[in-house]
Amino acid sequence: MLDTSRRTAFDESHEAFREQVRKFFQKELVPQLDRFEAEGIVDRAFWRKCGEAGILCPNVPEAYGGLGLDFGYNSVIDEELAYLGSSAGITLQNDITAEYFVAYGSDEQKAKYLPKMISGECITAIAMTEPGAGSDLQGIRTTARRDGNHYVINGSKTYITNGQNADVVIVVAKTDPDKGAKGTSLILVDADTPGFSRGRNLDKIGQNSADTSELFFEDCRVPITNCLGEENKGFIYLMSQLPQERLSIACSAMGGAQRAFDEAVRFTKERKAFGKTVFDFQNTRFVLADLKAKLQAGWAHLDWALKRHMAGKLDPYEGAAAKLYSTELQWEVVDACLQLHGGAGYMNEYPIARLWRDARVQRIYGGTSEIMKELIGRSL
Repeated sequence: MLDTSRRTAFDESHEAFREQVRKFFQKELVPQLDRFEAEGIVDRAFWRKCGEAGILCPNVPEAYGGLGLDFGYNSVIDEELAYLGSSAGITLQNDITAEYFVAYGSDEQKAKYLPKMISGECITAIAMTEPGAGSDLQGIRTTARRDGNHYVINGSKTYITNGQNADVVIVVAKTDPDKGAKGTSLILVDADTPGFSRGRNLDKIGQNSADTSELFFEDCRVPITNCLGEENKGFIYLMSQLPQERLSIACSAMGGAQRAFDEAVRFTKERKAFGKTVFDFQNTRFVLADLKAKLQAGWAHLDWALKRHMAGKLDPYEGAAAKLYSTELQWEVVDACLQLHGGAGYMNEYPIARLWRDARVQRIYGGTSEIMKELIGRSL
C-alpha cells in the first residue's frame, strides 16, 4: 500500500477518496488483473463498475454529471492504479480526453458524451500518433477535407490507447494542410461511422491490458459540428493540454516505481543466500537506500507539480520536467529492483516482471525523454 503520510499535495478529502479507490480496486480490479493481461484488454463491465464507483472523470463539472473535483483526485486514481500494476486506460479518459471535451467542446458535444464517459458507457481515445509522426505532432498527415457541411477524413493512426474499446475518437487531422501546424483540428469520430475501422490489437512488450490499436480512416464522413473547438486551433489545444497529460504520466510513474521498490524490499528480506537474507548484504541495503532517497525526492517533486497544476500555474516546461524526472526515475528503480530479485525477477509470476515491462514505454509516450529535454532547454 502506498504510504501517503508524508505527502503535501493532498487534504483529508483526497485521502478519504483514496481509501474508496483502494477498496474498489481491491474488489473489482485485483482479481481480474491477470485475465486482463492475458486477454489484452480491460472489459467494458469493469469500465461501467468504475463509473458506478465514481472513478471516472472526477473533475468534470457537476452540470454534466461529474463530481467537479480538482486534479488531485485524478492523481490519486493514477497512483493507485499504477501501484497495483495495472495499465487500464481509464487514466487516459480521466486525465486527457475528458479535459478536451470540458475545455473545448460545444454544449451539445458535452451533453452527448460527458455523462456517458462518467458512467463508463462511452470509452474514448485520442488519435495523435501516426506511422510517420510520433512526438512531432506537426508532422501528421491525416486530413479532414471540407465537403459541404461534412469533413471527409483520410489517414491512419497507430499506438492508440483504448483503440479497441473506444466508442468515440478525438482525431488529430489537418483541415488546412497548407498552414502546417496552424491548419490542425480535432475531429470527433464515432466508432460506428462508415469509413472508420480498427486494425489489430497491437502486440506490445508491456502494458498488455491496455488495448492499443491501429485506426484507419477511408473517406470517413462526419458533420462539421464534430469539430472539437475551433477549426485549425487543434495544435494550440494539444499544446495547452500536454502539461496535464505529462503530469498524469508522472503520477503513474511514481506509483509504479514505489511498488517496485516495496516488492524489492519484501523479496530481499525473505530470500536467503549464503546463510543469510539478501537484504543482509551491504550492497543490497546500499542500493535500496539510494533508491529510497531518490523516491523521496521524486514524491516531493510530484507534490510540488501537483500543487502548481491545481493552482493553474504548471507551465509546459514544468510539466515536461515532471514527466522526464519521474519516468527516468521509474526506469532506474524498476531495473535495479528486478536485479535484486535475481533470476526470480525474470519470471512473470513475480510482480516486478510486469512492473519492469510496463515502465519502459513511460519514457516514450506523451513525448519521449529526448523531446522533454528539448522542451526544457527552450526555457533556459
